[in-house]
Amino acid sequence: MNVGVKPARRVPSEGWMVFLVGAVQFINIWDFVMVMPLGPDFARALDIPLSHLGLLGGAYTAAAALAGIAGSTFLDRFDRRSALAVAMTGLVLGTIAGGLAWSFPTLLAARFLAGAFGGPATSLSLSIIADVVPSERRGKAMGAVMGAFSVASVVGVPLSLQLSVWGGWRLPFFVVGGLGLGVTAAVAASLPSLQGHLVRRAESIAAALPLFRPLVLTSFAMTAVTMAGGFLVIPNISAYVQTNLGLPRNQLQWVYGIGGLVSFATLRVVGKLVDRFGSFRVGTVASLILAVAFDLMFVHPPGASAGAAMAMSIFLFFALSSRNVSYNTLASRVPEPPERARFMSFQSAVQHLASAAGASLSAQVLFVQSDGSLGNVPMLGRMAIALTLLLPVLLFLVERGVRRRIPPPETLPEALPGGMATLPKKV
Repeated sequence: MNVGVKPARRVPSEGWMVFLVGAVQFINIWDFVMVMPLGPDFARALDIPLSHLGLLGGAYTAAAALAGIAGSTFLDRFDRRSALAVAMTGLVLGTIAGGLAWSFPTLLAARFLAGAFGGPATSLSLSIIADVVPSERRGKAMGAVMGAFSVASVVGVPLSLQLSVWGGWRLPFFVVGGLGLGVTAAVAASLPSLQGHLVRRAESIAAALPLFRPLVLTSFAMTAVTMAGGFLVIPNISAYVQTNLGLPRNQLQWVYGIGGLVSFATLRVVGKLVDRFGSFRVGTVASLILAVAFDLMFVHPPGASAGAAMAMSIFLFFALSSRNVSYNTLASRVPEPPERARFMSFQSAVQHLASAAGASLSAQVLFVQSDGSLGNVPMLGRMAIALTLLLPVLLFLVERGVRRRIPPPETLPEALPGGMATLPKKV
């Protein structure tokens, strides 16, 4: 018996690590999606003009974009577990600070802090999935992790609104922050040391390659087109279905609730299809379906009725989810292991900047008509369709580039089963 020798940490299963990363994403996304629905509550309490609420979302997005650019220069130098624990700690502190805010500037600063750490947390989460899950199962894993968005929309937003009724607008921030502390502790305690990318950073020729090579730039273009096309319409769905399609306000939660459930199921099913048929084939079909959904909902709606509005909205959620899992899975295969977090971090910046650009452009295109409905919606729909139909071309170019790369990252030796490589501890 060796006295004083610390037993090695048991390596958790691939399924547990995917679940834990999904929990990180759930907290991260819940923190983001609950703020705008809660806006009128804390606007009244803090005497904030309703016209300024959009700045809170802008502060988070801007911080996440800046953090993504900055993180692309150094995140791959650290153990993934430690980096994710730090990012989650910062996100939790930003969330709790939001609950402690006493004025608009302090709430704005809290949201900036949350975005500065929430952006890298997403990048690191996707990097860990790409590290620990082999490519043949990665689509399913990405679908499971991305399902956190659907769960946050279905559970997080209604729960946050109810918590605000029970305990005031600060309570949701404290609840999300408290749950985030628990998830952060689980990350630090149960995730293994993830340093395989550091080994390959020292050994691989790819580590010396510039990040902004043609394949990577094409992948960023794919990301930008996807996010900009979606955010041309996503911020306006709630107002559009109520003012233009006649959906009663008391049925709006059913649109998001059922749509979220459909998205959750879709992500898991489509993830398996991506593993079997590839991102280009599945993504092309999903893009065509999404173009039809955009046309039916925004360009040639069948009629203004609550039933039609709900059916089209749910169809749109299904199409968006199908497209997103295809492009996300393919994007995870682009970076070499030593640069994965750097790539994901910069991709996060591209996502946030493209989302902001799409949302800003929609605000310039749309206007409120005399009857209170939104004008120029068909034009916005056609713009979203154009960007959607461009995506298959980019999917083809990126997938071809990944397949031509020799050797692909997945052929490099792995130190542990389940696709996870770690750097042996020094004795």
